[in-house]
Amino acid sequence: LNSTVKFDPDPDTPVAGSDGGDAGGPAPIIGGFYVHSLSDRWKLGANLITLTGAILDYDDDWSGRYLNTDVKLLTVTFYPSVAYRVNDWLSLGGGPQIMYADLELKAKVPFPRNDGKVKIDGDDVAYGYSLGALFEVSERTRFGLVYQSEIEPEFEGDVKVSPPGLAVSTDTKITLARFVKVSGYHELNDQWALLGTVGWEDWSAFKDVNISTGRGSQKIPRNWDDTWKFAAGVHYRPVEKWLLQLGFSYDSNPVDSDDRTPDMPIDRQIRYATGVQYQWSDRLSVGGQFVYADYGKGKINNDLLKGDYKRNDIFFFALNANWKF
Repeated sequence: LNSTVKFDPDPDTPVAGSDGGDAGGPAPIIGGFYVHSLSDRWKLGANLITLTGAILDYDDDWSGRYLNTDVKLLTVTFYPSVAYRVNDWLSLGGGPQIMYADLELKAKVPFPRNDGKVKIDGDDVAYGYSLGALFEVSERTRFGLVYQSEIEPEFEGDVKVSPPGLAVSTDTKITLARFVKVSGYHELNDQWALLGTVGWEDWSAFKDVNISTGRGSQKIPRNWDDTWKFAAGVHYRPVEKWLLQLGFSYDSNPVDSDDRTPDMPIDRQIRYATGVQYQWSDRLSVGGQFVYADYGKGKINNDLLKGDYKRNDIFFFALNANWKF
């Protein structure tokens, strides 16, 4: 993926400074998936996915430097699963999730002469689970239901301030919301198919980022709201070996301008996606996908920063290969 994040401060923003430059940049996403058939009814699965939660790097002299200059949140999740076909129209599945997460936050601290620096650095292993059901109404129509539990990594690490070079241990909690999604797939004929998704995400659980040390604790307010996802897509198969894909999705805004922060400058989200798959042989298929995600203006209006984002988007490009043993 490659993000472009450019802030436009208001003339009356409380802290003087630059616009921060382009805080975005490239970052990798890698996924591996495996399915093993025990029988016609029982399947085992395993996923290993690396996700970039956020990588932002603002200029050190920007007007929001007392809120954030750098943030890096990287996760690796292992998800073993088991699925069972109950009958001709119902299948059930699920399993535990093990997530390794690494967090680094940096900001400036006002001192009488020059700005100081504060850095929060930590990692954790957190756990969750996912459950799913597949309803096959007919050979051409099916619906899926997925529940993802909340995962709350607690980053044990260090807080370092310079000057005067203070360093203390810290616990920092971040809530990754649970969600429920319902999706449908319907083949109109041998060439055309329609897809759709409706989802709810429990981001109201993300109220604060709790930072505690041996010297005390501090809550960074988030005050996010629950969000809704709506997505629609179409598949077109011009010939047997080729599949063309087109899609669109909308996610509602999780936070208002008073509570939005530059480390997570998320507004309403709109995604435009296209892809292609080619069936190389009975065993091998390959494909590619491209997604443009618009994260909105992301207006910020608080005691330390005022303005909005003139660019706040991500380009995703992915290649995939599927091999049947």
